[in-house]
Amino acid sequence: MKTILHISASPRGAAAYSRIASDRLVAALVGRSPGARVIARDLAAAPPPLVDAAFSAAILARDAASPALAVSEALIQELEGADTVVIATPMHNYTVPAVLKAWLDQIVRIDRTFRSTPAGKMGLLADRPVFVVMASGGWFTEAAQEGVPVQPDFLTPYLRAVLGTIGLCDLRCIPLEGMARGPDSVARAMAGAAAALG
Repeated sequence: MKTILHISASPRGAAAYSRIASDRLVAALVGRSPGARVIARDLAAAPPPLVDAAFSAAILARDAASPALAVSEALIQELEGADTVVIATPMHNYTVPAVLKAWLDQIVRIDRTFRSTPAGKMGLLADRPVFVVMASGGWFTEAAQEGVPVQPDFLTPYLRAVLGTIGLCDLRCIPLEGMARGPDSVARAMAGAAAALG
């Protein structure tokens, strides 16, 4: 049975544009794989723990059995069990929101999801499709029709780099831009996302 891991990171929950679009994407994926199991993880509703001293000590000691890594191990196993990953996220201040960063800090773990080699970091997870639906109040891929300049985008390259570190290189990004610029802009963005989702 196919498993889809649906990660959402917006504090707006089910009302978030990224969540609405990603729910549609997940429904389409289930439609293509009837009987697929969906695991939903709302990071805003239940934030992962931040890296603390105990976590850091366990990493430095290479102590995989440490209780400090229990949450990390559970999240990694959840990710390993997914055939497809869907991440719904806002862009906060040009980059990744805090709860999504906390999740990434739990799953990007030396000797577990990546290995350090003389040639650089090598991912240990099998690649699989990762869809990223990202919502932004402004525009970050092209200038707005109203002439508003493009804002910096550190979210997309960061996710490509950090997920690539653990072996997840098949990223498919679906931008939702201008979501704070009125209903016409929202409608255009959602229509564009629907077309991208096929």
